[in-house]
Amino acid sequence: MLKTTTCFENKVVVVTEKRDGENTTLYRNGVHARSLDSGYHESRSWILQLQATIGHNIPEGWRVCGENLYAKHSIAYDQLDTYFEVFSVWNEYNVALSWNSTLEWTALLNLSTVPVLYRGVWPGRKQLDALWQQCDPNRVEGYVVRLADSFGFAEFSSSVAKFVRTNHVQTDQHWKRNWTPNSLRG
Repeated sequence: MLKTTTCFENKVVVVTEKRDGENTTLYRNGVHARSLDSGYHESRSWILQLQATIGHNIPEGWRVCGENLYAKHSIAYDQLDTYFEVFSVWNEYNVALSWNSTLEWTALLNLSTVPVLYRGVWPGRKQLDALWQQCDPNRVEGYVVRLADSFGFAEFSSSVAKFVRTNHVQTDQHWKRNWTPNSLRG
């Protein structure tokens, strides 16, 4: 838990929508959901096919991290542009690329990022709370703040913070037990 936001003060940040999906990592030669031993689930077939299509374009030792939105969790999405939205790209030195470089790589890989709610100098928590008040909590799980600059894994906890709505899990059972797919636009 982030106790202070001083790590963001006077720095350029990117505030993105926290999507209600499965945190997934793509590599040159593989994919995993949540953890390295995540195992098989039929809702992951789409992301496995995506990795098979673009994996050869991911540099060796790099990883592309994002939300696999194929399966509905607590929020149903019915107008997605894609089932995988990127929130970070990491190089072989375990450094998260800057947001500009992340955008370049998502374009090269023909991927999309999570929706951006704000980009600029840290506006302060009160301004972000006001931004959050404009979001529909039935459609948005929360938001994530990250430095726009690159940062190493050792600096992750002072470079990224997330806010999720109260009671953000709004189902009685785990999504994997009785899942349905989200749908794409059109």
